[in-house]
Amino acid sequence: MSLSLIQRLKPSHLKLIRAIHDSGKLQLAAEQVGMSQPAASRLLSEIESDAGGALFERLPHGMAPTPIGAAFVRHAQVILAEVDALTNEIDQLRGGMAGAVRVGAVTGPAVGALVPALMEVRADLPDIHPTIEVAPSVTLIRGLEEGRFDFVLARITSGNEVRAFHAFPGRTEQICLLARRTHPLAGRKISLAETLPYEFVIQEPGSPIRTAMENAFLSNSLQTPAKVTNSSSLLVALSILTRSDAIAPQTCEVAQLTTRAASELTILDTREDIIVPSFLVLQARHRQLPPIAQRLLDAVLCRL
Repeated sequence: MSLSLIQRLKPSHLKLIRAIHDSGKLQLAAEQVGMSQPAASRLLSEIESDAGGALFERLPHGMAPTPIGAAFVRHAQVILAEVDALTNEIDQLRGGMAGAVRVGAVTGPAVGALVPALMEVRADLPDIHPTIEVAPSVTLIRGLEEGRFDFVLARITSGNEVRAFHAFPGRTEQICLLARRTHPLAGRKISLAETLPYEFVIQEPGSPIRTAMENAFLSNSLQTPAKVTNSSSLLVALSILTRSDAIAPQTCEVAQLTTRAASELTILDTREDIIVPSFLVLQARHRQLPPIAQRLLDAVLCRL
């Protein structure tokens, strides 16, 4: 095939060749692609001239591809399929029906709001390509500032420039105490004072759950736990819980999900409520969301 033919070929030309192959008649093919028969005949002659040979044999009852024509049709079908796929993908991207979305969240909102919203969106838009990162708020907000996330579910800290964000209200979260099912305190309502002899596996000082736990102990005129393992990893906490009588404070959504997945764990029933301040859904103020990310954000906000 000459360079001039490659340069001149358009999808409409390929569609004509495919239509001639499928129908076996030039007139029918011309109608299918929206050309007059004389225009289709001229175009076919030009293509055959550039190709260096006939693409179709003119038979009494129709047209049949020559070896050159068969090769041409085979490649034309591949090219047109790719063009159709590209067109469809572009339409989906423009309409918010497909594409990548990058979201960050602290653990509780990731479980309680983000994942259910994602499953809802994916049911309608299976071509969404999400990336979800679970991390502390300071890490998430830094990532949002650097453009690594479309939006995040996090808590503003004192060092953040709040004017840089669009903020949507989230909700407060309640803390539950996770422990193994055979824990001495399991199966009855307990006070926080009864938990003090036991080890706690809890996030680092300054984290929302840690601060909420410390405030709960202090507001009930109690010392904070003396034996503490600092870790924000749920896997580390679960590993310790299954091997000891340690207690791991988690948001109730995370704790409930964990006990459903692991029958050897349970939630200790406390008299005192332990509340974490509200998280926010944050979006960079001067960065417009792609349509697919906006769809997911709207689904998240509907769940708050």
